[in-house]
Amino acid sequence: MSQLEQITVGGGIRIQAYPVYLPTQSMPEENRYFFSYTIEITNERLQPVQLISRYWLIINADGESQEVSGPGVVGKTPLIQPNESFVYTSFCPLNTSWGTMEGKYTMNDSDGNLFEVVIPRFVLAWDADTISE
Repeated sequence: MSQLEQITVGGGIRIQAYPVYLPTQSMPEENRYFFSYTIEITNERLQPVQLISRYWLIINADGESQEVSGPGVVGKTPLIQPNESFVYTSFCPLNTSWGTMEGKYTMNDSDGNLFEVVIPRFVLAWDADTISE
């Protein structure tokens, strides 16, 4: 399953998330479901911004949560110029057929001010019909 989750964030930063279920990496009979997600971060400000760190809250269908944080994304702390985007893909294993992700990026503007970009919840699901929130 692939879907676009359009997420508009204030402060001149736009986030788009594209979650995808990976059936060839998953083993449902062993409760192992593997997802990729591609994130596009677009700088709609007039000055460059740099992504400094990330924080994710991942919640499976049973309500079990996991927190992930660290510097940058996929080993990078990209400088994103005005009207440009940075795109990356990462992965998330779950032990249930669906779950959610939400979080925030800490960013630095060209004046050296740190600010947070909140990423609203999006769904990871192998089959949208199985979601029962």
